[in-house]
Amino acid sequence: MPRYDAPIRDMKFIFHDVLALQNYSNLDGFADATPDIVDQILETSGKFASEVLFPLNSVGDKQGCKRADDASVKTPDGFPDAYKQFVENGWPLLSKTPEMGGQGLPHALSIAVSEMMSAANMAFAMYPGLTSGAYEALMAGGSDEQKQIYGPKMATGEWAGTMNLTEPQCGTDLGLIKTKAVPQGDGSYKLSGQKIWISGGEQDLTENIVHLVLARIEGAPEGIKGISLFVVPKYFVNEDGSLGDRNKVSCGGLEEKMGIHGNATCVMNYDEATGWLVGDEHKGMRTMFIMMNEARLGVGMQGLAQAEVAYQNAADFARERLQSRALSGPKAPEKPADPIIVHPDVRRMLMDTRAFIEGARMFTYWTALHGDLLHKSPDEKVREKAGDYMALMTPVVKAFLTDRGLKACNDALQLHGGTGFTKDQGVEQYVRDVRIALIYEGTNGIQALDLVGRKLAANGGRAVFTFFAELDDFIAENEGDQELKPFIQALSTAKGELQEATSWLMQNGMSDFNNAGAASMDYLELFGLTALGYMWAKMAKTAIEKRGSDPFYDDKLVTGRYYISRILPETSAHLAKLKTGAEPLMALAADRF
Repeated sequence: MPRYDAPIRDMKFIFHDVLALQNYSNLDGFADATPDIVDQILETSGKFASEVLFPLNSVGDKQGCKRADDASVKTPDGFPDAYKQFVENGWPLLSKTPEMGGQGLPHALSIAVSEMMSAANMAFAMYPGLTSGAYEALMAGGSDEQKQIYGPKMATGEWAGTMNLTEPQCGTDLGLIKTKAVPQGDGSYKLSGQKIWISGGEQDLTENIVHLVLARIEGAPEGIKGISLFVVPKYFVNEDGSLGDRNKVSCGGLEEKMGIHGNATCVMNYDEATGWLVGDEHKGMRTMFIMMNEARLGVGMQGLAQAEVAYQNAADFARERLQSRALSGPKAPEKPADPIIVHPDVRRMLMDTRAFIEGARMFTYWTALHGDLLHKSPDEKVREKAGDYMALMTPVVKAFLTDRGLKACNDALQLHGGTGFTKDQGVEQYVRDVRIALIYEGTNGIQALDLVGRKLAANGGRAVFTFFAELDDFIAENEGDQELKPFIQALSTAKGELQEATSWLMQNGMSDFNNAGAASMDYLELFGLTALGYMWAKMAKTAIEKRGSDPFYDDKLVTGRYYISRILPETSAHLAKLKTGAEPLMALAADRF
C-alpha cells in the first residue's frame, strides 16, 4: 500500500541547522518561532497530512468532484470533514498577520506545512493554497473596508478565495480578456463574462467564496493596460458580517482533467455579478501579480512535494521487489532473486530524485525566508536584496522544481515497471497530478522568458550580480576547507558557466530577441542546477560541522556528493546548447512542421 511520511527530520535540519531561523529572533514573528515551537508545528502538521489527508488522496482521484443541476459542487467524500479539521486546527493562520487573527510566524515555516499537505493530497491542498494567495493580493491592494470585510474569514480559511484570469479565447495573453465591468454609480460594478480553469471556483468546503476577477471597465484601453481587478463574493456580506443574498456568479461546468480530480476546476459565469474595484482602475495586473507570485512559489513546492511522496513509495518498492541477481553476485542468496535496489540503474533513479528533493527543499525554504526578510527586516539593504531575490528566484523555483518534480514522478513509475502503469500502487496518480504544475500560473516556458526577458535586466542586472557576488563570497570563505573542497570546486565551475551564459544573453539577446527566447529554457535549467549546487554546498558545510553519531549527516553528505558528481555537470550541456542561439530552432519553415 502507498504511504506518505512527512520528512520532518530534513525540515528540522534546514530550519535549525542551515537557515538557523533562531538567529532572526529580532524580527516580527521570528521570536515566536523557537526551535521547540517549529518542531511541534512540523510534527503535528505532518501527522495531519499523513493520517488525515493522505488516505483521501486516492479517494479524491477516483471520485472527483460532482456538479449538480443547481450549479453546486460536491467535493469527494471526506474532503469537507478534513477541511473542517484543517480550519479548526488553525493551519491557515500560521503566517497570517496578527491584525487578521493570524500567528504571524515566518512564511518559510508555512511553506513547509504546505509541502506536507500537498505531498499527502495535492488536490485538497490547492483549496487553501489559492485562498492564501487571494488573501495576500487583497491585503496588498484592497481598501481598508475590503480588508475588514473579507480578510479575517479568508485568513482563517472559513471563506475561500480564487483567482479568475483565464478565458476561453486567452490564457497567458491576458490583454485579450473580454469580461466587462460596468460602473453602477454607487462604487460597485456589474461584471459579465466567462472564466475557465478556476480552481476551487465552487465547492462545499466553505460557506463563502471570494473571487478576485480580472475584467475591463467599459471604455478602458485595449490590451493589458486596460485591465482592472475586482472582488466578487459568492454571497454578499451584511454590515454585521453575516452572509446575505447570492451574487450572480455560478459554476457553469467542471473541467475533465488528467489529474487533481479532487479539486473542482470550474467554468465560472458572471452574469452581471456585483463586484468592487480592488486598487486603481486599469492597474489590476499589478495587484494580481502579488497573488500570482505567491502562487508560483507554491506551485514550485508542489513539484517538490509530489517528488517526495513518489520517492518514498519507489524506495519501498525497490527494497521489496525481487528481480534478477546483482551484477556483482547474489546479495540475498536465501531468496529466489535480489531486491531491485541492488541494481545500479534503479539506484540512479532513486538517487537522482533524492538529491533533487533535498536540494529543492532547501532552495524553496531559502527563497521563502527572503520573502520574510523582504516584509520584516528593518534594514533597507536587506529588504532590497530580498526583493531582488524573490523576483529573480520565483520563476526558477516554479519551473525548475516542477520540471524535475515530473521527472521524479516518472522515474518512480518507471522503477515500478508494469506495476507502476496500473493503479494498484498509486504512483501513476502522482504523474498525472503533478503534470499540471508545469502549466498553470504561467507555463514553464513563460517563466523562462520572464527570467531572461525581465528579471535579469531589472535594475541593471542588480539581482543576478548580487547572487553571483554571494556565490563568490561563499566560495572564497570555504575554499580552504579540504573536506568541503569538492562542493566548492563544483559550485565554482557551475557559477562560472552561469555567469558566461548571462553574459552571452546580455550580448546576444538584445540584438535578436529570438536568441533570448531560444536560450531561455536552457538558461533557467542552468540557473536551477547552479542554485541547487549552492544549496548543497551550504548543507554539506553544515553536515560536516554537525557530523557525529547521527547517520543523518553522513547520508546528507553522500547524497550531496551524488548531486555534484552526477547532476550538477548538466550545466555544461545547457551552456553549450544556449550558445547555439536561435538559428537551429528557427531554420525550418513553419509550413514544414
